[in-house]
Amino acid sequence: MGGIKAVIFDWSGTVVDFGSRAPVEAFVEAFADRGVTIHDTEARGPMGLGKRDHIEALARLPRIAAAWRHAHGQDIMAGDIDQLHEIFEGRIKEAALRRSTLVPGTAGVVGDLRRRGVKIGSTTGYPRSVLTPLARLAAAEGFAPEVMVCSDDLAAGRPSPLMMYRCFIDLAVWPASAVVKVDDTAPGIAEAVAAGSWAVGVTLSGNGTGLDESDLTHLDTAEINRLRGEAAAPLHEAGAHLVIDTVADLPEAIDTIAGNLAAGRTPHDDRGNGR
Repeated sequence: MGGIKAVIFDWSGTVVDFGSRAPVEAFVEAFADRGVTIHDTEARGPMGLGKRDHIEALARLPRIAAAWRHAHGQDIMAGDIDQLHEIFEGRIKEAALRRSTLVPGTAGVVGDLRRRGVKIGSTTGYPRSVLTPLARLAAAEGFAPEVMVCSDDLAAGRPSPLMMYRCFIDLAVWPASAVVKVDDTAPGIAEAVAAGSWAVGVTLSGNGTGLDESDLTHLDTAEINRLRGEAAAPLHEAGAHLVIDTVADLPEAIDTIAGNLAAGRTPHDDRGNGR
């Protein structure tokens, strides 16, 4: 369709786990197991990175570093990062499966893309051990990408483009400008930009808002608009070409990108001009 050959989806906060709650819960619990309290907002900051990289980023935050020194009498060490990551992996498997429900509209949007000849792939900051059982549950609800690339499959995850490159190879699609990436985090958007693809940011279902669907429905329009704006800002800064509320709104964005391609525009030409 219109020059678009593939759409690559992120997982948590984009197609499953409305509000991206599972990883936050697991990060908070992992640090708590080592006697250090971290806040949800802190846990969300580096979201989109590979999970070990995420833990390292949290450990560098001055407040968390000070809390660790207070609890343990020394700075956090590489071995501590390893232990936190091991604890996290045990917790995230449980949390991800608890929050495996598809974001509304996902199955229908993906089905429509496939009917139009578009291939479906995915990248994630989750390790393979987490994604494998999660993917089985998602497939039962209607989301089953042809290709699923995890952060521990390659030497580097986001914001590098390597997971996108693997998708290109395994889906047999090129050029990069014929591919759209959909993600709710700045590193996931940066991944797409680095790969030379179109980047569509997701606000209300994602990490930047951090609310599940039922919480969101109780907010008034002004508050939703405020949250939308706050979530969109880092996505635009990372280079998103377009920003949408949830994956249910993707068809309009896809049509816009198809129009851009038909007019001879590239992701590089349109970077940062999204709405």
